Amino acid sequence: MADEGKKDEAKKKENCTGSCEECSRRKFARFGLGAVAVAGAGSAVFGYQFLSPNALYEPSPIVDAGKPDRYPPDSVTPDLQSGIYIVHGAQGIYTLSAVCTHLGCLTAWKPELGIIACPCHGSKFHIDGVKFDGPAPRPLPWLKTWVDDDGNLQIDRSETLAQKQFVRI
Repeated sequence: MADEGKKDEAKKKENCTGSCEECSRRKFARFGLGAVAVAGAGSAVFGYQFLSPNALYEPSPIVDAGKPDRYPPDSVTPDLQSGIYIVHGAQGIYTLSAVCTHLGCLTAWKPELGIIACPCHGSKFHIDGVKFDGPAPRPLPWLKTWVDDDGNLQIDRSETLAQKQFVRI
């Protein structure tokens, strides 16, 4: 019977179900190590996010629009992927931004009316970008346009022009 009592006591110590001092120290140490491991894992995750680049990869602002002869005279060619209108008027080729100056909506070319219209709030623009109706505060900006050495039409969407400039062909 003495052996059974010793075995029960050993099991209690092993399972930490008893009220001995050593058992409570073991529980505290396990809890402490667990807390340190969780804090370390969280710090590693946040450290990785902090050190990894938080970059937004955008396409180049320069658009290669191909050969100028692709654009017939007196035409408006929307390139909604790039957010531009390539206009071949009587004086030459020029490019307008297709982004409305009111709240940044993408405008639409209405060939039956000969205007550019914003579907969001109703701003309307003439083919030269001048606003004639709606809440837009400014006209559609003209974008820098040139012909490169290979004869391709290039448009820089990041550079607006203060004065109207045409590419003559």
